[in-house]
Amino acid sequence: MSTAAFHVAGLLEKMTSSDKDFRFMATSDLMAELQKDSIQLDEDSERKVVKMLLRLLDDKNGEVQNLAVRCLGPLVGKVKECQVETIVDALCANMRSDKEQLRDIAGIGLKTVLSELPPAATGSGLATSVCRKVTGQLTSAIAQQEDVAVQLEALDILSDMLSRLGAPLSSFHASLLHCLLPQLSSPRLAVRKRAVVALGHLAATCNADLFAELVDHLLERLPGQRTPAGSAALRTLVQCVGSVGRQAGHRLGPHLDRLVPLLEEFCGLEDDELRESCLQACEAFLRKCPKEMGPHVPSVTKLCLQYLKHDPNYNYNSDEDEEQMETEDSESSEQETEDEYSDDDDMSWKVRRAAAKCLAALLGSRPDLLPELHHSLAPALVHRFREREDNVKADVFAAYIVLLRQIRPPQGWSEAVKEPTPAGSSLQVLRGQVPLVIKALQRQLKDRSARVRQGCFNLLAELAGVLPGSLAEHMPVLVSGIIFSLADRSSSSTIRMDALTFLQGLLGTEPAEAFHPHLPILLPPVMACVADPFYKIAAEALLVLQELVRVLWPLGKPRVLDPAPYVAEMSEATLVRLRATDLDQEVKERAISCVGHLVGHLGDQLGDTLQPTLLLLIDRLRNEITRLPAVKALTLVAASPLQLDLRPILAEVLPVLASFLRKNQRALRLATLAALDALAQGQGRGLPPSAVRTVLAELPALVSESDMHVAQLAVDFLATVTPVQPACLAEVSGTVLAELLRLLRSPLLPASVLVAAEGFLQELVGTRPPCVAYTELLSLLTAPVYEQAGDGGPALHKQVFHSLARCVAALSAACPQEAAGTANRLVRDARSPHSSTGVKVLAFLSLAEVGQVAGPGPQRELKAVLLEALGSPSEDVRAAASYALGRVGARNLPDFLPFLLAQIEAEPRRQYLLLQALREALGAAPPDGLKPYAEDVWTLLFQRCESTEEGTRGVVAECIGKLVLVNPSFLLPRLQKQLTAGQPHTRSTVITAVKFLISDQPHPIDPLLKTFVGDFMESLRDPDLSVRRATLAFFNSAVHNKPSLVRDLLDAILPLLYQETKVRRDLIREVEMGPFKHTVDDGLDVRKAAFECMYSLLESCLGQLDVSEFLSHVEDGLKDHYDIRMLTFILLARLATLCPAPVLQRVDRLIEPLRATCAAKVKAGSVKQEFEKQDELKRSAMRAVAALLTIPEAGRTPIMADFAAQIHSSPELAALFESIQKDPASAPGAEPMELS
Repeated sequence: MSTAAFHVAGLLEKMTSSDKDFRFMATSDLMAELQKDSIQLDEDSERKVVKMLLRLLDDKNGEVQNLAVRCLGPLVGKVKECQVETIVDALCANMRSDKEQLRDIAGIGLKTVLSELPPAATGSGLATSVCRKVTGQLTSAIAQQEDVAVQLEALDILSDMLSRLGAPLSSFHASLLHCLLPQLSSPRLAVRKRAVVALGHLAATCNADLFAELVDHLLERLPGQRTPAGSAALRTLVQCVGSVGRQAGHRLGPHLDRLVPLLEEFCGLEDDELRESCLQACEAFLRKCPKEMGPHVPSVTKLCLQYLKHDPNYNYNSDEDEEQMETEDSESSEQETEDEYSDDDDMSWKVRRAAAKCLAALLGSRPDLLPELHHSLAPALVHRFREREDNVKADVFAAYIVLLRQIRPPQGWSEAVKEPTPAGSSLQVLRGQVPLVIKALQRQLKDRSARVRQGCFNLLAELAGVLPGSLAEHMPVLVSGIIFSLADRSSSSTIRMDALTFLQGLLGTEPAEAFHPHLPILLPPVMACVADPFYKIAAEALLVLQELVRVLWPLGKPRVLDPAPYVAEMSEATLVRLRATDLDQEVKERAISCVGHLVGHLGDQLGDTLQPTLLLLIDRLRNEITRLPAVKALTLVAASPLQLDLRPILAEVLPVLASFLRKNQRALRLATLAALDALAQGQGRGLPPSAVRTVLAELPALVSESDMHVAQLAVDFLATVTPVQPACLAEVSGTVLAELLRLLRSPLLPASVLVAAEGFLQELVGTRPPCVAYTELLSLLTAPVYEQAGDGGPALHKQVFHSLARCVAALSAACPQEAAGTANRLVRDARSPHSSTGVKVLAFLSLAEVGQVAGPGPQRELKAVLLEALGSPSEDVRAAASYALGRVGARNLPDFLPFLLAQIEAEPRRQYLLLQALREALGAAPPDGLKPYAEDVWTLLFQRCESTEEGTRGVVAECIGKLVLVNPSFLLPRLQKQLTAGQPHTRSTVITAVKFLISDQPHPIDPLLKTFVGDFMESLRDPDLSVRRATLAFFNSAVHNKPSLVRDLLDAILPLLYQETKVRRDLIREVEMGPFKHTVDDGLDVRKAAFECMYSLLESCLGQLDVSEFLSHVEDGLKDHYDIRMLTFILLARLATLCPAPVLQRVDRLIEPLRATCAAKVKAGSVKQEFEKQDELKRSAMRAVAALLTIPEAGRTPIMADFAAQIHSSPELAALFESIQKDPASAPGAEPMELS
């Protein structure tokens, strides 16, 4: 017998004791044993434990009974299926017992057992067998009418079971439905309510026929119940409709045209509970079936507006009367109100709350109707801010917040262009409503209820976020409300924290001048909160104080407000917090940050307290817990334009900072380098040389490609410190340079690190005397290339040559007197037949950069050298020469550009390289210098639009794009005309050229381009495939980088886009390859481009899409070619996250293609790539399934539940699904993928 079994046997013996304490302790010990993962019972022990626990369920002592029933939960996972069935049989038998206590215990036991069963989707058959055993017993218990308690318990258990394990019971669904429907007519309210809940859960998991039967049953009975006598039954039926709507509303779409008019009619009956149920049902329909509810939106809106103000027992007087009432003694007011009516009988508040929630659902589910809804709903919601019932008021506020969030303009990476707000837009209308909102909230901000004030702050914070600056003129009201809540110590601390959070947000959105008059009354309560004993309030108040300092006395601007009256008070309050050592970590960090801001912004006002404050900061710098915030605070102080004298602390600070550069904590290293850079900029020549040497000794180790960001900051600091401490740097320049040159040879070098390296190298040769001589540094830089053995082509990565060339140019710019000599040397190296390929490539790339400072001397030779190099056998040399030709030409247009154009005409074989040179010249030359040549370049480029080589046409398109930017107003209309005049290749080149006009940053051409986008998008009607593909690439670029260019045109563009997602049989052809026939789909690339556009639209223009129509095309793509299916699986996963309701409505249709993909087998004897493609397709399909399962109701639909069980029953699919669920990149809400 194992140790665990022996121990359990001892406990079982004690459980038979006549002493209830022994039984209790033994059961408690058994509970502890069962909760251990390691416990394993043999068959005999299992049987004995089960038998004993079932016996204890009927124990005379209630505490023992309770413990025994709690033991059943962990026991289920530790025993075999047959023992679980024994437990269930016993509990079901106890459910029919005559003893009420035993029935209750059995009910609790069954719920416990069912809650611990593994879901059927995991492949376990236990849940299915137990549920089937229980279901028969429960239906008979529900059907019998003698004992209501048994009925209620059975209905409760059935609801639990259907909500968790509905799918395995599919064979019982019909009998359950026929058992539950009669209970809707039960004379007992409790039975009817539980039956309603159970039917809701059943509706989510039953098949389509049973669902239709349920809905038909409800619809048949609803119209006949219009008499007051049947009001209770009618209420039950409507509640059942609402329950079905909440649990399975996505399936109700086809029935809404019959249901909604009935609900509207029932609202006319004088029954508040019935009205509440009707409005709750409408809310569920709006959330689950927004599209199908479209025709009913006007009537539902009218209904909600009517019942939002339904308060028959209360007289809302005019504002004057309200204010007068407010001033009366509150107790007598309450007494009078109680005399007039009793709140216990008043159900109207529930109707108003349901109406407010229904409006929130309407606003959230129909963003496309925003202008009309805003116009009709906003005034009504603002008017209802005076609601007397707190619960209702909270929901009115919530509905208005939903409206504000819908109005908020799109933000983030997808919205690069800030456009003027058109008149009549929702934002403009909202701006006009702000005074009304503030007036309505004025009294609410001083309401006795903390919950109401909390709602006000949330609403105002949202409003300030949507319309920054709109609350400035109402600041007296807001400040008064904030002070009222900050001074309120009667209610919980939450309201004070909310007031502080709101004030902090307000400081970020409103202009500083708005706060100036109110600072004398606003600062004392904030100071009181800083000193508050509760750490959360103190931390929040310090954050507010920091923001006040930052906003009211910004750096680098003249001080409008005199800080003298406030500095001492703010400084003292913060220093008290900074000195205390027994504080919460968050308060410590906030106090340090606040001191940093105070010293950085107002250090010149601190007088004698400045030095003690700085010493305190150093003290915190030495503490491991507070060193990171202290370093950040020191950075603020050092970077301050007040030029504070920090010399007394520098000797102490620098060695401490140097030690931080050795720490493993990356954030600390980054912050320390930023602090050192700020100190070097502000206190450069005052830095003690010995301390600087200590810091510099740590830097070589940081200039490494293992962490490029750290390397960049280290090189930036070196560049800053070199001119101010050249003697110190000369000592370590050798080791630092060795590391830097190793870094420059990295192919992964980011542009930011390269810029930092250029700056440092320039400083090295720019000091007097130079830390390192120009020629020596140049030799060190180019040594890796010149010392290469043999001429086997460039062994270094291509990117390294560009990096080194940039550094050579930076050195030449720092020493202009050396530039001409360097250029001559480079020309010699490029011409020399003895130079290796690498040397030539570096020479040309360096010439491209150095030419601007070298003067005209070397340029006379350059043309011949560059032209000769274009014929080099090495592709790398040809590419470098082409690049150099363009860059050098850009700086000497009169000499080079006509020559380059003549060469393009005369040398058709080198056309591609010469066009690349032209592209570089057009990109690098100043626009005004190009204007005289624009016509010649334009003519030449359009002569080459019909080139047979796609690569050449791509370069031509890029050149045209760059040329249009020279004179957009003249050239863009001419470009548009070419669409009608040109051949297919010309048209596709023109569209590609337009794509190059779109950048992810604001550009002066944007407003003009927007007027032409519609014309260019008409090319989607072009008969030529290549033109349509180019148009889709242009559209994708616009949607991805500047959605504002196309957002207003989507109504016209989307039908054309969707047309391109369809498979066209006329584009599919068969090609004979020897004895085999191969199918070629010429339309595949266009379809792929169209689906990529659809993905981009999801990220930036979701509000303008009809998601239902969008999904129809995604659904078609799920059955298309491999490439298209991969895209549509990604689309489907994204849709499941962004708009689950429409996806849920058609989840049954979406599952079939996913199931087919997972079941597909590759033919035996196929090549390895076919197997890899199929595996990738399955993985992508599984990601889509995982995303669908994140929609709560999706897993309960019969088809999805069946598919989930199929996945778990297949070892291969189960392993794949498990790996995807563990992969964070597959998680819903993960960063969107880049497809453009």
